[in-house]
Formats: sequence, C-alpha cells, structure tokens
Amino acid sequence: MIEKTITGKQLKNVVNFPMGDKKNLRIVFMGTPEFAVASLQKLVNEGYQIAGVVTAPDKPAGRGMQLQQSAVKKYAAEQGLKVLQPEKLRNPDFLDELKALNADVQIVVAFRMLPEMVWNMPPLGTINVHGSLLPQYRGAAPINWAIINGEKFTGVTTFKLQHQIDTGSILLSKKIEIREDETAGELHDEMMETGAELLLETIKALENGTLSEHPQTESAELKHAPKIFTDTCQIDFTKSVQDVYNLIRGLSPYPTAFTYLDNKKLKIFRAEKIISNQALKAGNIETDKKTFLQFACKDGYIKVLELQMEGKKKMEVEDFLRGYRFA
Repeated sequence: MIEKTITGKQLKNVVNFPMGDKKNLRIVFMGTPEFAVASLQKLVNEGYQIAGVVTAPDKPAGRGMQLQQSAVKKYAAEQGLKVLQPEKLRNPDFLDELKALNADVQIVVAFRMLPEMVWNMPPLGTINVHGSLLPQYRGAAPINWAIINGEKFTGVTTFKLQHQIDTGSILLSKKIEIREDETAGELHDEMMETGAELLLETIKALENGTLSEHPQTESAELKHAPKIFTDTCQIDFTKSVQDVYNLIRGLSPYPTAFTYLDNKKLKIFRAEKIISNQALKAGNIETDKKTFLQFACKDGYIKVLELQMEGKKKMEVEDFLRGYRFA
C-alpha cells in the first residue's frame, strides 16, 4: 500500500523550465550501491540530462583483491555518462570538476555525507532520497531499524540537504506497508523502486515549478536509524519471540543476526516464531537432529529455517541437520 503527500510552502529558488524539455535541466547524480542504480536508470530512461555521476572509488574485493567498480559506476559507464570518483569530497580538483559540470540540481541516493561546499553548489540545491518517512528514522540504516522495531509502515522521502544529516525540508513522501514476514532485503528492493518513482515525481514537479517544501518537525518521540554494528546483530534470547523475530528479519540478508552453536557463530536468515509456555533457559535449543532446530526465548521459540554455520555455506535447516554432529 502506497500513499503520496505533497505539503508545505513553495520551494525556494525554483527555476521554471519549459514543460517537457528535459534538456534544460542539468543533473549531477551521486550514489554508489544497487539501491541508487534504479533512481539513476529512471532519470536516464525518462530522457533527463545527466551532466555527471559521482560515485565511490574502485575498491579491492574478493579473494584476488581485484578492483571492483560500484554498481552505479557500472551502469553509468554502460550509458556513456561522465563519472567522477573522488577520494575526498573537499579536494580542490574534484570541486573544480564538479563546478564545471554546471548542474542545476544534484541528486543523492545512498551516498556518503556531503560537505556544504558540495551540497550548496547548484542553484536548485541538492535533493536526497531517504528510505523512511522523515523525520522518523534519520540515519544510515532506516530500512533495518524500521523492521527491527516492529513497525507496520515505513516509506520513502525526498528532501533538500542541509547542515545536519537527514534534517532538510521535506519535498515528497510515499508510505509503504511492511508485511509481517518481510525481511530487510525484500523491503530494500521494494523501496528501491518506490524511491526511483518518487524521485521522478520530485524532478517533474521541480521542472514545472510546482514543487513545495516544509521543514521537518522535531519531537521527543523521534526514532533514529544509526549504523548497524556487530553488537546489534547478536541475538538476545532473553527477549520476546517477537523481538527476536523482528531482529532476524531486520538484519536479513545483511548483515545478518547471529548466535552461537557449539561455540561457533551461527547466522540466521529466516525463522518462524512459536509463542508458547516453555521451561527451557533462554538460548537453549530443541531439535530432533533431522527436521527442526529451535531456540528458546522467554515466551516461546524461534524456529530456524535458513542458516549459515561459521565456515560453511548458507543452507536450509534440514540440509544443515543432515550433516551436523552436535557437540
């Protein structure tokens, strides 16, 4: 279920472009992972003029430590777009290159934090696509935390960048329902497409001079979405079944919730929740060593469906039990 809202005052410094003439609006796009590719592709397919693409430098990865290009760079290269890959965003040479692109507006999707000299460069400012209904879930991991916290809804927001992270004036937003069994990976893919559509609506409204903005409201009830660390991923089975279930969904498929089995790390990708009265100590296991493996929580069990033992590949629980010897 998706809903759209457009609220607030008229966007400052709006330039009215001839309707339908996308060649007049010069866009610089900034992004790195696959999540950002959908938005860039949407703009390219709609015929917008992409003056340049800014993405992360190539990095060594894999067993051979060979240089790997970002998903955005790969797509930009296929489209013949100019690509900039600065190590430092304050580098004078990069700033000169960026200024020479003469962008009317910059768009940021899943990129790093920008200094003011970058986000304030174009006359129409810099627009960011964020994976939550701002002001809720500001931060690096909004998709994960919405599921971890058991939210029933989340969304996507476009907003104008300013000094503090994720606090700029809201432009457009779309509401998305979170399914009871939905994982962060599944929500990511849905949000990726929704974000691309919302960005297109935002740019069209910018062209037509109909885009409006309103400041974010501050509240003591705001929930945040900080970066996920290892401590966040370790399962605490003294919590409720629902809390543990939400943690597993919210960290699947990456970075993945984990526990330990026979002193080895065990990642859990999918699970079922079983609410019941049980006398086992939290974290203890029940298994028939053939078809099921479940961990005790304070009010029931987490039944593991898909897992990965340290040093092994990801597999269904039946396949794991078929070859595993418990200590």
